[in-house]
Amino acid sequence: MKTVLVTGATTGIGRETARQLLGYGYRVMVHGRTLEKAQHVIEDLKKGNSSAFAEPVYADLSVMGEVVHLAEQVRSRVSALDVLINNAGVYEHHRRLTRDGFETTMAVNHFAPFLLTRELLELLKAAPQGRVITISSSAHDKVELKTNDFRFATALEGYVAYATSKLANVLFTIALARNLLGTSVTAYSVDPGVITTNLLQVGWGITGDPVAQGARPSVYLSTAKNLESSNGGYFVDCLPVPPSPATGDARLVEWFWQATEDLLEPILSAGRLPSLHSRRSG
Repeated sequence: MKTVLVTGATTGIGRETARQLLGYGYRVMVHGRTLEKAQHVIEDLKKGNSSAFAEPVYADLSVMGEVVHLAEQVRSRVSALDVLINNAGVYEHHRRLTRDGFETTMAVNHFAPFLLTRELLELLKAAPQGRVITISSSAHDKVELKTNDFRFATALEGYVAYATSKLANVLFTIALARNLLGTSVTAYSVDPGVITTNLLQVGWGITGDPVAQGARPSVYLSTAKNLESSNGGYFVDCLPVPPSPATGDARLVEWFWQATEDLLEPILSAGRLPSLHSRRSG
């Protein structure tokens, strides 16, 4: 039985992704902000699939210490992780700092998946074909990464902060795929489309396509075979497409990975994954 962790699985696309993967017979770790929320969703999911193997995990992804604790929960239960789906995301209209001093949008949408992936890397490598799927957005090509204000020390309009975090998701995926060349783990980023979710309501006040459609790309990338040639790719409608031209700048990709590492250094476990810089020079 394959095991998948879906973050942000108590609502919207994440919840639907968990439901569909349970239908494939996967063991699904359903992440919620609290244990109670995750357990409640699992109870609902099992109503339509009594044999489903779902279990709750929890963390506030805006707090990096809780992200580490989430990884500890997973490591305590499984010896291998087949798929990690970094689905959780937020849209903040105004700049708000987290307990760690990060801007909230970047904390949840970028720093949390970066840290969680690193903490779970050995479990992903232990799987026959580990995969990391990170939910981005078409918004990623609407901005440029401001390398002199990566932490958003100055206030940014909510959409710019969100779009920047989605560009971060694509850059992270490209860098991760390069870092993991020669291993069994591959990485992909996804645009799920304009989907009716809480985030869409908060950010734009509109509705979109149903969550079943939004879950399709993640489910496809979790279950399809022979995706190695698309490692590091950006997917739309279950097909790889070129992302923003900015992501083709190898120096930006490398700088961005190293800048993220530097900001997370007080939290990162030593020696889990070498930086791109140390890998290239070593």
